[in-house]
Amino acid sequence: MEYPLSEQEQIRRESLKELRHLGIDPFPPETFEVNATATAIKQEFPDDQTRFQNVSLAGRIMSRRIMGAASFAELQDETGRIQIYVKRDDLCPDEDKTLYNTVFKRHLDIGDIIGVTGFVFITKMGEITIHVTSLTLLAKSLKPLPIVKEKEDAVYDAFTDPEQRYRQRYVDLIVNPHVRELFIQRTRLINSMRNFLNSRNYLEVETPVLQPLYGGAAARPFKTHHNSLDMTLYLRIANELYLKRLIVGGYTGVYEFSKDFRNEGMDRFHNPEFTQMELYVAYKDYRWMMELVEEMVERIAMDIHGTTVVQVSDRQINFKRPWKRYTMYEVIRYFTGVDISAMDEKALRTAAGKLNVPVDPTMAKGKIIDEIFGEKCEPNLIQPTFIMDYPVEMSPLAKKHRSQEGLVERFEAICNGKELCNAFSELNDPIDQRERFEAQLELGRRGDTEFMVLDEDFLKALEYGMPPTAGMGIGIDRLTMIMTNQSSIQEVLFFPQMRPEKRTT
Repeated sequence: MEYPLSEQEQIRRESLKELRHLGIDPFPPETFEVNATATAIKQEFPDDQTRFQNVSLAGRIMSRRIMGAASFAELQDETGRIQIYVKRDDLCPDEDKTLYNTVFKRHLDIGDIIGVTGFVFITKMGEITIHVTSLTLLAKSLKPLPIVKEKEDAVYDAFTDPEQRYRQRYVDLIVNPHVRELFIQRTRLINSMRNFLNSRNYLEVETPVLQPLYGGAAARPFKTHHNSLDMTLYLRIANELYLKRLIVGGYTGVYEFSKDFRNEGMDRFHNPEFTQMELYVAYKDYRWMMELVEEMVERIAMDIHGTTVVQVSDRQINFKRPWKRYTMYEVIRYFTGVDISAMDEKALRTAAGKLNVPVDPTMAKGKIIDEIFGEKCEPNLIQPTFIMDYPVEMSPLAKKHRSQEGLVERFEAICNGKELCNAFSELNDPIDQRERFEAQLELGRRGDTEFMVLDEDFLKALEYGMPPTAGMGIGIDRLTMIMTNQSSIQEVLFFPQMRPEKRTT
């Protein structure tokens, strides 16, 4: 369905027709060779003004000042913006001045992508500028960009509605350079993590996104149907069980940056599609993994910021090792004054009621404890903190604690009031694992929609023998939020999931 064009859009389409009438292709097929960037010119030219005397640069027109026989414009490439100076007689040395008088002055608009060649100089106002000797239109913009205004060292634009920014991220990236930098920081974060793991000779792998059974976490899946096989498949909610199959197969350390999918609610910390990195290392345990997580995240902070101290809203978070460590029962007792370590399910329900923590009949012991922790403890954990030694009911894939009855060897890293990382000494006893899966099925019968399904093939893999293993999953999106000081997960995803847009006719 087509919608009426605005006045500006109609004017641009008329310019498109005029350009074609003049024999100028608004979307030419030829390549345009670039030999410099805006930022490189501005950084390097002041030190050596003999350089950049034959530059070729491409970018988007972001502003123009038309002044008769000479004009200025601002060109934006991937690295930043630079001023260009267009003089009629230099651009059009022959009698025909059409390229300047008609094309540049009348039919080029803010948002158009052009290529220029010329030489760099400094204006009387001290501005590093490209004196244009040739100009090529590379792509005509048929929609006007939001107006950008600068005031008192701050930038304001007409594209401040977050919902529209997420729907039209391509426009957001054009008019808000700080958003482009944010996603560069995200890539640096991932590269830092990958370099850290590769330096330890762990193998990066890929596992199935479409799975006949979903597992490795407690979450509701998305499901689809494969026509040729006539079978239901699920988008993975985690890649844990496949990575542990590879440990069974003989690899010592494997990791994967995975897109996972959970059919759950959306808020500023949750998106149906998200990224996490999972790592599994044989012959290690959860205490060893805690030290690796500390070292890795500290390294990431240094690689991105050059310091372990990161500003997050009005707080400074310090990722320098060592991080504080508390058991699950210790931290609940600290923040609530209640010792739940010996409570059964009935007593836990009573305690939750007294603490004003909502629970429902589908929740068993582990889920109630998780609700109490999430409501009363997690929001108070601002500096990086390890919470460890969870009740066995909360962790069907973790090994039982070596010395504490009723607990498992598990930790979560909490920072700025949210979970960043979840890790276990992995359960490798196939008989115990089957019993845990069967207990999860019972939760499903009670109405828990996030119970963990029983995976017979994974149990078969364990029966061949899996060595003692430490496993860990870390949320890339949430870590990026903290490292880039963002309060919403939508800010660190190029294209977050959105509700269908309501259009008015």
